[in-house]
Amino acid sequence: MAGNDTKKQAKRPRLRFTSGESIKAYRRELGINQTNFWQPIGVTQSGGCRYETGRNIPMPVQLVLHLTYGTEAEVERLLSWLRTQKEK
Repeated sequence: MAGNDTKKQAKRPRLRFTSGESIKAYRRELGINQTNFWQPIGVTQSGGCRYETGRNIPMPVQLVLHLTYGTEAEVERLLSWLRTQKEK
């Protein structure tokens, strides 16, 4: 039975945004300001600024960023992984 448990344990997909630099670069690529970038995920402009300049980004924020700004394929992989975690 232990072999079956191992098959269920998939690795979490790589998140698209794990550093302030990657977030800032993507936001600038989109050509939008901090307020408009962070507002859809419920983070204030000042909070987003802190993340972009090096403050630790909590995992829930990383996940929501990925779900909001990831590609359809990236989002689907993460949702599939999250759903398998719920089953454990």
